[in-house]
Amino acid sequence: MHESCGVVGVYAPNEDVARLTFFSLFALQHRGQESSGIATAGGKKLQVYAQMGLVSQVFDEEVLSRLTGHIAIGHNRYSTKGSSRICNAQPIVVSNAANTIAIAHNGNIVNSEVLSRELSDQGYVFKTSTDTEVIANRILSAPGNDWIEKIRYTMRRIQGAYSLTLIINDRLFAARDPMGVRPLCLGSINSGWVVASESCALDHIGANFIREIEPGEIVSVSENGVESYREESSRKALCIFEYLYFARPDSVINGRLLYSARMAMGAGLAEEYPVEADLVVGVPDSATAAAIGYSQKAGISVTEGLIKNRYAGRTFIEPDQRIRDLGVKFKFNPLPQILANKQIVLIDDSIVRGTTTPQVIKLLRRAGAKEVHMRICAPPLCYPCFFGVDMATRWELIAAQKTVPQIRDFIGADSLGYLSIVGLIKAIALPKETFCLACLTGDYPVPVQMEMDKLELEATSAELAFGDR
Repeated sequence: MHESCGVVGVYAPNEDVARLTFFSLFALQHRGQESSGIATAGGKKLQVYAQMGLVSQVFDEEVLSRLTGHIAIGHNRYSTKGSSRICNAQPIVVSNAANTIAIAHNGNIVNSEVLSRELSDQGYVFKTSTDTEVIANRILSAPGNDWIEKIRYTMRRIQGAYSLTLIINDRLFAARDPMGVRPLCLGSINSGWVVASESCALDHIGANFIREIEPGEIVSVSENGVESYREESSRKALCIFEYLYFARPDSVINGRLLYSARMAMGAGLAEEYPVEADLVVGVPDSATAAAIGYSQKAGISVTEGLIKNRYAGRTFIEPDQRIRDLGVKFKFNPLPQILANKQIVLIDDSIVRGTTTPQVIKLLRRAGAKEVHMRICAPPLCYPCFFGVDMATRWELIAAQKTVPQIRDFIGADSLGYLSIVGLIKAIALPKETFCLACLTGDYPVPVQMEMDKLELEATSAELAFGDR
């Protein structure tokens, strides 16, 4: 499963906003590793720089020095709508005869194809295959006398998940969809303001966390300070996987430190699926806190049985066939001296396709583990996500095709236990109605087409350009 994107916005006169945005994006690198970009503005001057690669690969001192102004937005991308190529890197800049918008987007718009065709019929030409450009053009073309009216009109037209940062003229805007699928928070720094996907980004630049931006809220930051415009939303649907996997454990969402929530998930697994064992091992890094929680509840020692190569996959150099054949061993290296002749409880956050978990269990057995009991912090994933997570089709999800005993045999575990939905909600300690659980239950917060494709806008663009063939 791949992460969603990360967005940042900074309004800070007398500060190096490009540098603040760079370090904020660095803290949000876990949310997207395909491309990174920053746009800055001061007055009417707007600059943007976006390239493929990690934050540290895209930016250097020379690039940052050219990104001047007192407003900035930034973006780390994992592609959830549109392919991974330079034209889809964000922030993107969209203009009409009167105005220019720079925009960064985390999420996924489920009716983007319909809106794209509608705007194309009005004469708008799309340069990317992302739903982000659809949002920007929808704002530009929206009726209304001011930008709040235009953004609010657009929010009523688009369906799905979005946390946005925008530069329009001399103002920074941020907006979160009415369901609040993706997180977004507000902080202060000296005499300026910062918006970010997660609170950990504020911590890294010395900003003070103020509050979360509410579902359905638009925030405007200008020389007049912060202004908020809110509308009540009928249904909350924060993605449950922000708690399970996506967000960093040192981030706070809805007042709950993610590390503590994940420890509670591990404790819940120990209550629901106890087993006699010698050691608890978490698959690094997302299951580390849950492994500690399981250990404390079960009274079984926890250890690092797998060492992760944290730079695996973060290079432009393609591995040769010999490296590919190593498979998961390229990412994890077991500790035979620790694991030999031991009964292991292996904790992980989820099983998606079931391609990696069998290899991890084989690694432990080759290292001498006598038994491997698999425990998963998420209930079985049976349905795909259409709100900003590139997960899999339903036919690729192993839990949609096999029973729990069948999955246990397929992955080669001695036993398998998934945390129940009741146990998951108990661990997070918020009402069930707070969350989108669609990947677990099939109950989507808005209607979706089960066959939706993240490349659908590329097909639409080709069709509009060349006609049906």
